[in-house]
Amino acid sequence: MKAIAVVMGGYSAEKVISMKSGEVVMTFLDKSIYKTFAVVIDEKEWKLVENGNNYPIDKSDFSTEINEQKIVFDGVFIAVHGPPGENGILQKYLDALGIPYTSSGVKASELSFNKGKCNDFLRNHNIACAESVILKQNEKIDDNAIVEKLGLPCFVKPNSNGSSFGISKVVSREELIPAIKNAFIFDDNVLIESFLSGVEVTCGAHNFNSEVETFPITEIVSENDFFDFEAKYEGKSTEITPARISDDVSKKVSEKTKEVYRLLNLDGIARVDFIIKNDEPFVIEANSVPGLSKESIIPQQAQAMGMSLTELFNKAVEHMFKKH
Repeated sequence: MKAIAVVMGGYSAEKVISMKSGEVVMTFLDKSIYKTFAVVIDEKEWKLVENGNNYPIDKSDFSTEINEQKIVFDGVFIAVHGPPGENGILQKYLDALGIPYTSSGVKASELSFNKGKCNDFLRNHNIACAESVILKQNEKIDDNAIVEKLGLPCFVKPNSNGSSFGISKVVSREELIPAIKNAFIFDDNVLIESFLSGVEVTCGAHNFNSEVETFPITEIVSENDFFDFEAKYEGKSTEITPARISDDVSKKVSEKTKEVYRLLNLDGIARVDFIIKNDEPFVIEANSVPGLSKESIIPQQAQAMGMSLTELFNKAVEHMFKKH
């Protein structure tokens, strides 16, 4: 029986969501095929957690000892959102040790995690995205130039963060500087994007069968002003799968998701978020390690297509071994 480390936690505010994703994977990955271990990582320590006991991970070979017996892992299910699981750092470490993992490789993870850089890359390949400006920490902020370029309202967000931490919708010039300062709490680079008015949808994808295939599309209707943390994880939104969009627009979103997936060289389960404006999908961002908690969108999409979470996670692990 193959030993799978389900790695959760991480080094950012997204840790709380990652822990939920990891617990869901631990619950539903098929125990008759795989022996699963919960590995929790943060900046202080990496540890295997079992029956309330903590066993430190030896980072030299990603192993641990339980009752003087060495535990090594055949593969890693990455459930870490944010650093180091979504930005390529964990992937680079596992590559060096020759340990297979679910999710995209180093370069694809690095690129998709850097929202500004990723959207510039996609724009260069004729993929429609919002107009944007990137600010670095301690850079002089010219709020007039930003408003002139992007207009109001606009969105201010950490450039490399997910789960909607540190995001603000700015409707007046006076709100811009405080919103930028808030976003800098979460990242050294801040992305400011023009506001796109339209229907928000998101589409999951995978390449388990060697071809890129999409999940049913989800429409997001937020009770809040936008799809923030509360809306995402605390029930302040309605997520409708399949989305209430025409077959024609649905096809465009699906094809655009596949195109983005291939362009970014994503792997395993990923998700692309869009705003549909005048029947055209504009990319908001790509997620190389999307949430897998019960509140998350990929589990909802899998359910809508009649795929159980056990089947979904088993396929992710089978694919990992196949590609390795």
